[in-house]
Amino acid sequence: MQSFPRIAAVELPRVAVPSIDIDSVDIALSTTRSVRRRIAWERPVEREVIEQCIDVATQAPTGLSAEAWRFLILVDPERKARMAEIYRGAFAELGAVRADYARRTGIEPPREKPAHRFLAERMHEMPALILVCSHGRPDAQADTVARQVGFYGSVLPAAWSLMVALRARGIGSTWTSLHLMRERETAAAFGIPDDVTQTVLLPIGYTRDAVLRRATRKPAHQVTFWDDWGTRATTRATEAPTRQPAR
Repeated sequence: MQSFPRIAAVELPRVAVPSIDIDSVDIALSTTRSVRRRIAWERPVEREVIEQCIDVATQAPTGLSAEAWRFLILVDPERKARMAEIYRGAFAELGAVRADYARRTGIEPPREKPAHRFLAERMHEMPALILVCSHGRPDAQADTVARQVGFYGSVLPAAWSLMVALRARGIGSTWTSLHLMRERETAAAFGIPDDVTQTVLLPIGYTRDAVLRRATRKPAHQVTFWDDWGTRATTRATEAPTRQPAR
């Protein structure tokens, strides 16, 4: 049997781990909502604050320790206006696609939310826009679930962590990906290399009179199964889980 050299144990320095305020963590995670209107439009978001938040965000999981995330920050008025122009074009294109689908199928598309149009119309006024990217492109055969999850699962958690870090500092953001309808145009406008993949866009700004609450969501017991798909826990912890119809 082949033997391998013994690796000496390395004693790491002991670091005091501060206690975690669970309530504060839960509040930040459960009240990070999209903020489109209640923004302090004239107040810039400081560069050092954005970079602090990115430092927090890049503690998110990443496959094979690749750290492939990249962040393009737009603060120059002309650059923001260019992104807003692309976004509005995609917004109009989406509306046309939905209208055409309704004509062909007779199925009414989801109603346009005023807040979505508001964002499109005023995106250029946002204090900053953060485009979250990943160095590299999805594998040419990324039609498998494993490869898709491996690629996007190594960058999107950082985008969410960034939203939460911003929220903790009084900065609102919105998770949107509509610009990806015009990914090539966006890449050309901002010099993004061909081997870089764009993901979500986060328009950000300090909040003004924003009331951020928990959203109404289905409770855990309605969306959680135990040991087998479709097996839900009973109301009493001492009872065995029961199999119920899954949705």
